[in-house]
Amino acid sequence: MLSRVAENLYWMARYIERAEDTARLLSVNSHLMLDLPRHLPLGWAPLIEMTGTLEAFNARHTSFDERSVVYFLCADAQNSSSILSALASARENLRTTRDVVPREIWEEVNQLYLNVADHAENGVSPRRRDAFLKNVIRGCQTLTGLIEGTLSHGPARTFIELGRQLERADMTTRIVDVRSASLLPQNPEELLPFENLQWMSVLKSLTAYQMYRQQVRLRVRGPDVLRFLLQDPNLPRSIACSLETLGHELQLLPRQDRVVATVSLVRADVVDADIQALAHSPSKLHAFVDELQIGFAAIHDTLSATYFVNSEGVPRVTQRQSQSHAGDHDND
Repeated sequence: MLSRVAENLYWMARYIERAEDTARLLSVNSHLMLDLPRHLPLGWAPLIEMTGTLEAFNARHTSFDERSVVYFLCADAQNSSSILSALASARENLRTTRDVVPREIWEEVNQLYLNVADHAENGVSPRRRDAFLKNVIRGCQTLTGLIEGTLSHGPARTFIELGRQLERADMTTRIVDVRSASLLPQNPEELLPFENLQWMSVLKSLTAYQMYRQQVRLRVRGPDVLRFLLQDPNLPRSIACSLETLGHELQLLPRQDRVVATVSLVRADVVDADIQALAHSPSKLHAFVDELQIGFAAIHDTLSATYFVNSEGVPRVTQRQSQSHAGDHDND
């Protein structure tokens, strides 16, 4: 497989995963805002922090009001991390390499983008937002199922899975980092108002609430949620599970030694982490997440150096907006 084809498929999967995760965040936050009292300072600003687009948002908006944040993350074509931009990038990446996947996958990506482009502006309004976001999530999940059910096991499928798992792990750490900053008490014995409800929203952002209740069977509390999202080996959106899948997929590729070693180091940090200590110290948890983000960037860089074309003469349409934290090394 050509390097450019592999890179385009990898980024196509990252953009599809990013669009789905952004839609989940907006949907869960919209419902949470309805459940919480108006005086609680939850707001919409954390969503901008989670998506790493604070600098770009501040360049175009002066306040974190509901309409500005929702429009920025849903329909703003100038925000490369918006749902609209992510799906446009996924479509462009697949358009140039669609001969390596079944025709139905290209048709689904193309149709999903066209539907979102037609309804993104109206989808910002509170009345139509829920239906719009559900359509985005359902469309992305349909694509994931279509790839799973129609694409042969081979290099194309492997690079798609690598992109999906790395983006998924990245988004999980962002949610944990931003939400825990406002939810974890400095005193372990302290109970914050509506803590239970907000930790439930964290789980729902990752579609992990029902699995948490089946696995943990206790009241939703910060340390248990952190352990579940970081270390559970069976939850598809936990960081440990994503990294385990990454390592497995890499075994199918040649010259994988360096990348596998990098993934193993990051996974060991996750599995060996002292969750109780992290849950009782928001600053330690933030530093730990920063280290994970640097590890994810190292995985991406090693993947890129091993398998992708990096010459300046090759145009790249798959770059991510610069991020607000040191660990993200995506380019513009």
